[in-house]
Amino acid sequence: MAAKPLAGKVALITGASKGIGAACVLELAGQGAKVVINYSSDAAPAEELAKKAGAENAIAVKGDASKVEDIERLVKETVSWGGKIDILIPNAGMLPMKDLEHTTEEDFQRCMDLNVKGPYFLCQKAVPHMSAGSHIILVSSSVTAISSVMPTYLLYCASKGAIEQMTRVLAKDLGRKGIIVNAIAPGPTGTELFYRGKSEELLKTIATWNPFGRIGMPEDIAKAVGFLAGEGSGWVNGQILRANGGMTVGN
Repeated sequence: MAAKPLAGKVALITGASKGIGAACVLELAGQGAKVVINYSSDAAPAEELAKKAGAENAIAVKGDASKVEDIERLVKETVSWGGKIDILIPNAGMLPMKDLEHTTEEDFQRCMDLNVKGPYFLCQKAVPHMSAGSHIILVSSSVTAISSVMPTYLLYCASKGAIEQMTRVLAKDLGRKGIIVNAIAPGPTGTELFYRGKSEELLKTIATWNPFGRIGMPEDIAKAVGFLAGEGSGWVNGQILRANGGMTVGN
């Protein structure tokens, strides 16, 4: 039997108990990686996902991905369990629907803490445990490339714009250590959070934005992440992969 492409690799994924994060856990575990499933509050989905991925290949670890002290503990527990970090995916995030007029200072701080500060310091704390050939996959959004974006995406877009710049600069910085840095930028993706509060009519409209006539699924994004986490992406560095079925093209 051929070896799985990520056999022997250790991955850490934040916000991994549901949606795109959970699909990434199953994709990487299916390719042979050992995966740490970070979750913020609800242990049940994370523990169930760990069982599904294979109890010997996945563990669930609670932690607030917006707090540096929790990030440090998460990295420490990952290294204690797996001995290293080969694949880092700072996936935890929030989608505040706030235009300029209705954004409070608290809104801004919560969003930036989880969507920007968390990934920034997770990279900082994890890099000492990552060797040449390791991969960091940051998470942006194709919303940053849509010209018709709604005003209520202002705060979210600001945070994901920061992630895209972080990707470009970290690729230059960490490339000297042989660490590869890219970002995945999903389009509309059929997660529980995405479907919440949307009418059937709206969902059909969103599907028409895509040349394939459908909304993406978490597994679509996870397969792209699987590529970025593997040896085949070794010469792909500092890039934003817009996994959206062609809804937007270019940068």
